[in-house]
Amino acid sequence: MLHLKQCQHLKQITQKCLSCIHVKTDKHPQLFLSRAFTLTELRRSWHSIYSLVGDKNIILMGPPGAGKTTVGRIIGQKLGCCVIDVDDDILEKTWNMSVSEKLQDVGNEQFLEEEGKAVLNFSASGSVISLTGSNPMHDASMWHLKKNGIIVYLDVPLLDIVSRLKLMKTDRIVGQNSGTSVKDLLKFRRQYYKKWYDTRVFCESGASPEEIANKVLSAVKRYQDVDSETLISTRHIWPKNCEQKAPMKFFSEAVIEGLASDGGLFVPVKEFPKLNCGEWKSLVGATYIERAQILLEKCIHPADIPAAKLGEMIETAYGENFACSKIAPVRHLSGNQFILELFHGPTGSFKDLSLQLMPHLFAHCIPPSCNFMILVATSGDTGSAVLNGFSRLKKNDKQRIAVATFFPEDGNENGWAVGVKSDFDFCQTSVKRIFQDSDFTGFLAVEYGTVLSSANSINWGRLLPQVVYHASAYLDLVSQGFISFGSPVDVCIPTGNFGNILAAVYAKTMGVPIRKFICASNQNHVLTDFIKTGHYDIRERKLAQTFSPAIDILKSSNLERHLHLMANKDGQLMRRLFNQLEEEHHFQIEKILVEKLQEDFVADWCSEGECLAAIHSTYNTSGYILDPHTAIAKVVADRMQDKTCPVIVSSTAHYSKFAPAIMQALKIGEINQTSSSQVYLLSSYNALPPPHEALLERTKQQEKVEHQVCAADVNVLKNHVEKLVQNQFI
Repeated sequence: MLHLKQCQHLKQITQKCLSCIHVKTDKHPQLFLSRAFTLTELRRSWHSIYSLVGDKNIILMGPPGAGKTTVGRIIGQKLGCCVIDVDDDILEKTWNMSVSEKLQDVGNEQFLEEEGKAVLNFSASGSVISLTGSNPMHDASMWHLKKNGIIVYLDVPLLDIVSRLKLMKTDRIVGQNSGTSVKDLLKFRRQYYKKWYDTRVFCESGASPEEIANKVLSAVKRYQDVDSETLISTRHIWPKNCEQKAPMKFFSEAVIEGLASDGGLFVPVKEFPKLNCGEWKSLVGATYIERAQILLEKCIHPADIPAAKLGEMIETAYGENFACSKIAPVRHLSGNQFILELFHGPTGSFKDLSLQLMPHLFAHCIPPSCNFMILVATSGDTGSAVLNGFSRLKKNDKQRIAVATFFPEDGNENGWAVGVKSDFDFCQTSVKRIFQDSDFTGFLAVEYGTVLSSANSINWGRLLPQVVYHASAYLDLVSQGFISFGSPVDVCIPTGNFGNILAAVYAKTMGVPIRKFICASNQNHVLTDFIKTGHYDIRERKLAQTFSPAIDILKSSNLERHLHLMANKDGQLMRRLFNQLEEEHHFQIEKILVEKLQEDFVADWCSEGECLAAIHSTYNTSGYILDPHTAIAKVVADRMQDKTCPVIVSSTAHYSKFAPAIMQALKIGEINQTSSSQVYLLSSYNALPPPHEALLERTKQQEKVEHQVCAADVNVLKNHVEKLVQNQFI
C-alpha cells in the first residue's frame, strides 16, 4: 500500500509539472527541472513517512546467535531508551512458559502462527526491539512492526553463527527438524531477513557487541539523513558564498538524467564508503551476488532504492542469464598473471556486468507517468549489452522505456541499431549534444511525454556496478590462496572511454589494495600519451579501426571524472580543460597533476601485429584464447608490470565475438564467409575459455537482421530519435 501511495503522489506531481509546461511558456524548457522537482517532492514524502524521530523504534533482526539482545541493550544504554526483547518480554510473558517449551508443545508451524499473533498484539514507541530469529517468517507481524520503526539486519557470517550456536547449546530453533542441519536452516532463513530489512549492518568476524552497536547507530543515522549522499557535476563551480546551496542531485536523479545539464558528469559529493579490513575479510567466502549487495548498499541510499529492493534487483541481474555461477571468475594464466573473465553474461562482454543491473535501477527511479528513450553511443559491444539488459525488464517497464544505439557504420556492431557514417567520437559527442539541446528535449517531453537518458558509462548508474567485479576479483585471489588479504595487486585494463579503469580506482578508494593501474591502449593511444605527458592531444589524430573496437576512442569521457577527483573537485578547471578539448582539440594539465596521475597509473599501447601475436602465443603455451582487447592488455602487462606482485588482467569480451581476428591470429586457413560458421569452428577447438552458448545462438539471429544507416549529422540523428519515439510510444 505504501508503494502505491508513493506512485500516486509522484504521478500527480509529474502531471502538474507537464501541465505547467503547456500553459506557462512558449519555449520548451528542460524537463530536468520538473524531474528534479518531482523527485524532491517524492523524497520529502518518503522522509515524512520513514524518518526515525521521537516515537520510532529501532528493530534488530537476524539469525539466532547474531547478538541482537546484547547489541540492543548497549544501544538502549547509549540512547537512554527502553529495550524490549521479544523472547523474554513478549512471548514468555504472553504464554507463561519458556519459548523452548512452547515450541516443543505446539510444533514449528503452530509456533510461528502464535508467535506472530503475540507480536501483532504488541505496540511500542521510541524503543529498541530485539526480534527472535523466526519473527521475519510471519508477514503480518513484520508489517505491523515496520510501520513504526526501522528494521536493522545484523548480517553475521554463517560460520560465526554456527560456532556461536554450538557454544550456546541452544535447543529451540524453529524449523530445526531431525535431519536438518543448522547451516541449512540458517541459509533458508536468509530469504526472510532479506525481505524485511531497511538497512543492513555487516558484522565482520571478531567484531565486539560494542562495535556492532556503534555500527547500528551509524546505519540508523545514515537512514535518517536522506539528503546526505548526493552527486554533483564535474563542472560545477563551488560558490564563494557558503550559504548558497550547490545544485546537488540524488542518486535517482543522476540515473535518470545521465548527463549533467552543464555537460559534466555526475560524481559523489562525499568520498566512496570505505570497508575496514574485517569487513573485507568476511567477504572472502561470499558469492558475487552477496558481495554486490554489500558494496552497492553502501553506495546507494535506501531513500533512492530500498535495500531489500536493491537486493532483489541484484539477484535478478546476476542470475541464470550468466553462464558461470561465479559471474566474474578469476583464472590463473601463468606466473603472476591472472585473467578476470568478464564475458560470461548474455552478450559475452564486460558491459553485461553493469547493464544487466542498470536497467532495473533505472526503471525503479523513473516517474511512472513518463516515457523514456535511452540513447547510447557505442564503438563495440555496448549496444548489444544495453539492448539485452533493457529487454529483460518487466512488461510494464518495457512499455515506457525504449533504447536506441548509434554506432560507426563501418565498425563492429550488431544490427539492432542505427549505423552512423562516422566514428565513435562523433556518435558520443552527438548524443551529448542532443541531451544538452533544451529545445529538442523539451519538444519530446511536451509533444510525446518522453524524456531522454543514457546508458553509456557517462551514466552513474551504469558505472557504479562495475566497481563490484574489481573488488570481487581481489577477494577471489585471496579465497584461492594466491595472496593473503592486504597484499597489493596491479590491474591491467584495456582502456578507451576510461570507465572500466575508473571503476577500479573507486574499488581502491573503498579499500581494495590495488597498487598500480595499468592502462592498455591500441593504436588509438591518446590515453597512453596523456598519462605519460599530461597532454591530451587529438589535433593530428585520426581514429584507427582496429581488432579491438571497444577501445577505438579518442575522446575518453570518464577521464573527466578522474581528473575531477585528482584536482580536488575543481569544476572550474574541468570546464576550462574540456571546453578547450572541444574547441581546440587538446589540453595540458599542470605538472603537479601529472605527477599525481603517475603515482597510480602507468600506460602503454600495443600494435595490431603484437595483439595477434599475443593471441597466438598464449594459445600455444596455455590453450587459452584471448580476445583482441584482452590480448592488448596482456602485451602491455608483460611490458609494464614489474613482477613484484600479481597482476589481474581484465578480459573484457569472449573471443567468439571477434572470430575473424582470432582465426587470423591462430593462422586458421579455412575461413568461411558466415560469422556463425567461424564461431562454430572456433568452438570446436576445445580451448579455454569454453564456447559461449548464448553468443553462438545470437550469431545465427544477427545474420538475419538489418539496421538503418544515417549520415553524420546531429540533426539527422535527432530525426531518427523522434521517429523511434513515435514508433515506440505513439
